[in-house]
Amino acid sequence: MADKLCTDCQRRAVTNPLRVLDCKVEADQPIIDKLPSILDYLCEVCRPHFEAVQQFLTERGISYAIKPRLVRGLDYYMRTTFEVVHGSLGAQNSVLGGGRYDGLAEMLGSKVPAPGIGFSIGEDRLVMAVEQSQAPEPLDLFVAPLGDAALHHAGLLARDLRRDGLSVELATEGKLKRAMELANKLGARYTLIVGDNEIATGLYALKNMQSGEQQSVTVDQILERVNA
Repeated sequence: MADKLCTDCQRRAVTNPLRVLDCKVEADQPIIDKLPSILDYLCEVCRPHFEAVQQFLTERGISYAIKPRLVRGLDYYMRTTFEVVHGSLGAQNSVLGGGRYDGLAEMLGSKVPAPGIGFSIGEDRLVMAVEQSQAPEPLDLFVAPLGDAALHHAGLLARDLRRDGLSVELATEGKLKRAMELANKLGARYTLIVGDNEIATGLYALKNMQSGEQQSVTVDQILERVNA
């Protein structure tokens, strides 16, 4: 089948087979469409990880599309690769793209595992997207989860508060001191602390970042206190 592809894809089929999926030659598309899908060959570790990524996006109301033919140009990516697109940029609508690379640090000689993700941004497209957007509003609330269980809970809570009209940012680190520093840097009016005790009791610590006053509130009281 490779001999029926364009010259570039015949070379890619030997040197870097995944790049065949990224071919833009119109005549090659019917052949590429018949190739096996990467979704059918996910291992027992990667499949639940991919399902978890989709679950997090769905829970937060973030629209996404699965593209089995999405190919990044760097071979050290693993598990999740992604692109973020902007709806009003025409055919060249990709603003940024990247992926996960858990083993990159070790490949570069590190003796300490350092899993992470990375991406590159198209500067010109980013500027175009920003110019079409409104100026950001002041940050109403910064949510500081303490621990993995709290992060999941806080993510859903942040989603609901955004739907109620608040501007909300969510920390991804479990250290409270660092979260407070970030809340100050972002100019948040309030910070909501979410830990295991808060989840169990249903009472969250809401701190006024200007006055320093902190009070215990229920979920139903958060919107009222912040808007007040």
